[in-house]
Amino acid sequence: MIGNPALSWHSNTTYKPHDLSQFTKTQSKLSPFSNSQYPQIKLRFPEHTHLHCSHTHIVKCEESNHCPNGLKFVRGRKLLSELSTWGIGGPCNYFVQVSSQTQLVYVVRYCQEHCIRFMIVGKGSNCLFDDMGFDGCVILNRIEFLERIDSNTFTVGSGFGFNRLGILCSSKGLTGLEFAGGIPGTVGGAAYMNAGANGQETADVVDSIEMVTTEGELQRLNRMDLKFGYRLSPFQDMKDLAAIVAVTFRLKQSESARRRQIEHLERRRNSQPLGERTAGSVFRNPSNSGLSAGELIESAGLKGRRVGGAMVSNIHANFFINSGGSTCQDMLELISLVKETVYRKCGVQLKEEVMYVQPHCNILNPNRDKTRPL
Repeated sequence: MIGNPALSWHSNTTYKPHDLSQFTKTQSKLSPFSNSQYPQIKLRFPEHTHLHCSHTHIVKCEESNHCPNGLKFVRGRKLLSELSTWGIGGPCNYFVQVSSQTQLVYVVRYCQEHCIRFMIVGKGSNCLFDDMGFDGCVILNRIEFLERIDSNTFTVGSGFGFNRLGILCSSKGLTGLEFAGGIPGTVGGAAYMNAGANGQETADVVDSIEMVTTEGELQRLNRMDLKFGYRLSPFQDMKDLAAIVAVTFRLKQSESARRRQIEHLERRRNSQPLGERTAGSVFRNPSNSGLSAGELIESAGLKGRRVGGAMVSNIHANFFINSGGSTCQDMLELISLVKETVYRKCGVQLKEEVMYVQPHCNILNPNRDKTRPL
C-alpha cells in the first residue's frame, strides 16, 4: 500500500533518491529513480527514537507466541519475493499479517512506539523489492471485508482483491469498475495509485476513503476533499499516511456492465502477458507524445530485450517479465536501458509507474512531477 495501502513505509530520515549508477554496473543519464529532477522525499519515523531499539519488543512477542489481537510476528524468514507479483525481493526483518482495521492500527501504533521501521503491502503488484530485502517490519494487508450500504454503494476493505471486486460489481449489473477485472492489486492499492484502464479510473467511483495515520488514528475523507490525477492520488503526498484501510464506492446500474467487463478482460488477455510474473505497467503513458509507453518501447525495438532474468514482454512492451531467476538488479538495469533507448530514439523521457523499495530508507514515487495536478 508499493501500498500502499499497497505500499507505505515510515522513517524520519530525509533521503534523496540516488542515481541508479550506484546500483547498476553502467551509469545512465536517464537511469530510473534518478535524483536529477526530483525533490527530496521526507520519510517518517518518530523523531525521539532510534532504529537500534526496534528489535527487542518484537522478538519477545514472537518467542512468547502471545501477541495481542491474535497477531503473530515472523522474524527473518519471510521473503519479499513471496509478496511480489514479480517474484523478486530478499528477506524482511519482521513480518506480520493483519486482517482487520483494529489489528492494523495496533501494529502501526506498536511500530511507532517502539521505533520500528515498517512497510505495508497488499498484493505487491506495483513494487520492485530489493534483493537485500527490507530492514524493518512488513505488514501484509488482508483487510478483506465487503459491506453493501445500498443497492449501488459498497464499503470495501483495502486488502480486498480489486479484480475480484470488479467482477463482483459488474456481475450485479453495476458499472464503474469493469476495468478492474484482471488487475492483480488490492482496493487500497487501486485507490492509492488511482488505477484505471479502458477510459475508467478508480477515482470516478470513489465516495469516501478511510485511512490510518502514522500515529495510529483513523480518518475518513470524502470524495470532494480528494483531488486525483492520472495514476496520482493525494495519498501519495500525505505525510501522516500509514495506510488506506477501506474505500466506499458509489456505482450506477447498467445492464451492459457484465458484458463490458468480459470484453475488457478478454482484451487484456489478448494484449498482456497475464500468465507471466510481471508488475503491471512499468511506465506511465506520456501525456504529450501521442503514443503510449508500450508503443514507444516497441518502436525503439526493445520487445524481447533481456538483462539477466528480466525481459521486456513480446506481447506488451510496457510489461517487464521475470522470465526466471531475475534479480532486482536485473530489473533496474533493464528499466534503465529502456528509458535511455526510448529517449535516444524517440526523444521521450519515460517515468516509472512501479515503485522501487530499498532495504533501509525507501523511495516512494521519486518520479513525481512537481507541477502535476492534484
